[in-house]
Amino acid sequence: MIDVNELRRGVTFTHGGDLYRVLEYSHHKPGRGKATIRVQVRNLRTGATREMTFNSGDRVQDVRLETRVVEYLYSDGEFLHFMDVETYEQPQIRADVFGDDVLYLTPNLQIKLSSYEGEIIDYELPTTVEQEIVEAEMAVAGDTATNVTKQAVTETGLKVQVPLFVNVGDTIRIDTRTGEYITRV
Repeated sequence: MIDVNELRRGVTFTHGGDLYRVLEYSHHKPGRGKATIRVQVRNLRTGATREMTFNSGDRVQDVRLETRVVEYLYSDGEFLHFMDVETYEQPQIRADVFGDDVLYLTPNLQIKLSSYEGEIIDYELPTTVEQEIVEAEMAVAGDTATNVTKQAVTETGLKVQVPLFVNVGDTIRIDTRTGEYITRV
């Protein structure tokens, strides 16, 4: 058990039978009375975010998540197959858990999986990924007073706005947090 004053961004805890990760933390001390702690949390099982308020002195059960590095192997349509780089176990996760992030996964990409009591709860993608362009609009030279971009499609089907000089066959680096083009590799 930990005091709610120790809750900070990234801390994982259970409350009311649900597993939460703190996204934002704020401490409010009125002129009189007890301080209140407000945290914005994400339910790790459902993905829903909500705000919780605690009184100073309340306690919650903290948990330790097991984190392991896995390498993406392939998708069979319904499940994504990974391989643990240390034990060579091959966990599989439903593709809908990743949502649109599945478009960042290419074979041999290493990601981190977090699990609690054997149940895979969360994943962490690398900050950037490199993918090959398989389809791009034709660039038309003209008046380019500003940053002109065109839409391109990567090998996984991800649509990215890229500069006009990027062509089919080029490999680009993409920021997984924003989905934006960074540079040509």
